[in-house]
Amino acid sequence: MIEPIARIHISLQETSPAIWRRLDVPLSTSLLSVHDIIQIVMGWTDSHLFASHVGDSQYGVPYPEYDMGGPRVFHAKSMHLKTLVGRGIDRFVYEYDFGDSWRHDIVIEERMVGLPDRDYPFFIDGEGRCPPEDVGGVSGFEEFLEAVRKPRHPEHRRMLAWYGRPYDPADIDEPRIRRLIEDMAARRRGPLMSHRKGGRTESP
Repeated sequence: MIEPIARIHISLQETSPAIWRRLDVPLSTSLLSVHDIIQIVMGWTDSHLFASHVGDSQYGVPYPEYDMGGPRVFHAKSMHLKTLVGRGIDRFVYEYDFGDSWRHDIVIEERMVGLPDRDYPFFIDGEGRCPPEDVGGVSGFEEFLEAVRKPRHPEHRRMLAWYGRPYDPADIDEPRIRRLIEDMAARRRGPLMSHRKGGRTESP
């Protein structure tokens, strides 16, 4: 299916070694779908609020009952990458978990025409396992890494018990990422083919 594609680079701020992912995604992708994609490729569990900061605007899921008089939050499904590109915007910040405040730089590296025999989104590559949920932000993650990397560290056993399994900072679990992104692309392919055929679905 030939369609306009954006190559995006996702990098988690303030982490060393760098934690990043690169994908090709349709330009028609909304910021809500970008959120879903980031949750998959970074390894987050979608357990907290999020917002994409685009200039002075914020896009997330508005909760009027929790409005404390801060900046207005627009619904993330109302903004698409193609609109940002049309406005000359090629980067923004995605924030996940306002407590730990995991801020990701999202850069639109390139625009291109998608390959006709490839479904999108499509995972390209990446490095670095994302931090555990609720680890305490960047400083907490640094303390966690220090403990799990050193078997003789006084917090080594407790940190591994808290995490619940071994933690390899270099293992991004690429098979899982590819499987879930391919599932997302397959789900998207059905409605897209139906739309292009005037409402008729195509058998697998």
